[in-house]
Amino acid sequence: MAGHSKWANIQHRKNAQDAKRGKVFTKVIREITVAARSGGGDPAANPRLRLAIDKGLAANMAKDNIERAIKKATGELEGVSYEEIRYEGYAPGGVAVIVDTMTDNRMRTVADVRHAFNKFGGNLGTDGSVAFMFRKLGVASFAPGADEDRITEIAIEAGADDVVVHPDDGSIEVIAAPENFDAVTAAFDAAGLKPDESEVTLRADNDIAVSGDTATAVARLLDWLEDLDDVQNVYSNVDLPADAYDS
Repeated sequence: MAGHSKWANIQHRKNAQDAKRGKVFTKVIREITVAARSGGGDPAANPRLRLAIDKGLAANMAKDNIERAIKKATGELEGVSYEEIRYEGYAPGGVAVIVDTMTDNRMRTVADVRHAFNKFGGNLGTDGSVAFMFRKLGVASFAPGADEDRITEIAIEAGADDVVVHPDDGSIEVIAAPENFDAVTAAFDAAGLKPDESEVTLRADNDIAVSGDTATAVARLLDWLEDLDDVQNVYSNVDLPADAYDS
């Protein structure tokens, strides 16, 4: 990204999450719940659940809380039922935004998401209005200074599609198809190489560069959406300058 590396974006998001630890726990619990309900409570046979558990452990979530969430999802304990809803829209500057939510009250959630778009000069679109611009990918990110040769060797052998070294800061991303991502992360784990960030995410084919007041408005919209209780993930095709979050 122009003046704002992929690694810088990862760190910004992590720092924001650390400042709102309780919200992180809520999001992870919901992801564990939905993953376990849809794919079963055994993480060895449910890659989505395993990724959610790893995310919870990385955030220092107690194992008891994780196990309780799985039991609620599989019916061993009484729990809340969540549904997954995706919203699509545009931020200022024609930036495409996808918002994935998990909610027990869809009327509340759509009102909160629509309010966020309106507040910062964007607009909520219809299903499919921006999704065609994005691809679903597994991404494992390594901090600057990681062993590029070893990471590349393991990634290729495990079935990854690409290894990207970002020239601006030297951070490394391993890209894999979602169906192969579990094998890739398992290979890194077996080799004693733990990615700093590991997730199945959406990536836009092309980014849109914005600056000035537009960049500030987009950054504020994305942060506002991330902070909503029912929002799990926010994806966009924005290319933000380094100072967008400082305005």
